Amino acid sequence: MSVPARRRFIQVAGTAVAAACAAPHWLQAAPGIGPSRPVRLIVVYPPGGVSDGMARVLADPLAQALGVPVLIENRPGAGGSLGMDTLARSAPDGSTLAFSAISPLTLHPLISHGRGGTSNDTLRGGISNDPLRGVVPVASVMRTPVLVVGTPAFTGRGFGALIAQARQQPGAVRWATSGVATIGHLVLAQVRVQSRTDITHIPYQGGGPQLNDALSGQFEVLSTNVAAQQLQYIEGGRFQPLAVGSPARIEALPEVPTLAELGFEKANRDSLFGIFAPARTPGALVQRLNTQINRVLRSDTVRERLQGAYNLPAGGSSEDFAREIAADLRRNRELMAGDRSQFD
Repeated sequence: MSVPARRRFIQVAGTAVAAACAAPHWLQAAPGIGPSRPVRLIVVYPPGGVSDGMARVLADPLAQALGVPVLIENRPGAGGSLGMDTLARSAPDGSTLAFSAISPLTLHPLISHGRGGTSNDTLRGGISNDPLRGVVPVASVMRTPVLVVGTPAFTGRGFGALIAQARQQPGAVRWATSGVATIGHLVLAQVRVQSRTDITHIPYQGGGPQLNDALSGQFEVLSTNVAAQQLQYIEGGRFQPLAVGSPARIEALPEVPTLAELGFEKANRDSLFGIFAPARTPGALVQRLNTQINRVLRSDTVRERLQGAYNLPAGGSSEDFAREIAADLRRNRELMAGDRSQFD
């Protein structure tokens, strides 16, 4: 090899090595995914809600960690199951992920099974026995408390007054949630079971669309994830805080009791959100994605953004996340072994 040719070879080889060293480790071992192939992050809820906002917080630092753009795509419907179905049908190469609460895997199949709740055959077909038939958990991201508020249509004071009104006027109290088979629906169902009241369920397609109706008093009660906007409405006197679903009272509302303190232990639930991939994604790629997501979650900026929105950063291994999903599915099965009609 001539000297000029050898010099050109060394220059090209050096450039290739430098590029490989600069790329995130998981991209080096994942052919077909590179800077020219953006990652699609499906958010299984509508724009404007808590989950959509947090997914957008994660998108930029995750893109920096992965070395490719991360593009948000909202796919709402069927309590999040439509978006998860889209994920399950995607190529298992890391180019499509989903951000979702675990309820599409652990609650929606139990409620919709047998009554045509969704056409999600790929995902739902195996969920009654195996919640992870169509998707694989990559990493848990955050836990979000559930907030129960009275709207301008609710004239009572406190959670006890809500239950008293529901007993005195069966069906007159309307309770809105972000959809059938969501955590807010589970909270409502458990309150109805334990209090033996008839409260009318008003399901919406996600957390964002229900806020305007809540502010105009289209229903009496709203259960939603805790967020800065809802807290502003509480401070302004437009919402009355009634209870929170959380292991302990939250710092932003120290005077508001948990549902467990009010005697509704089974209704005292929060939302666990995470990132998922198609089920056939290679284990090594899932692990590399998990590593990068955990690095993002440990960054001061992301932790501050999550905590500033009253979320508790999660994280951990994909195996730990899968175990939490399995435990939640077992717990929900036990809850629904009682009066299933309360979940309609």
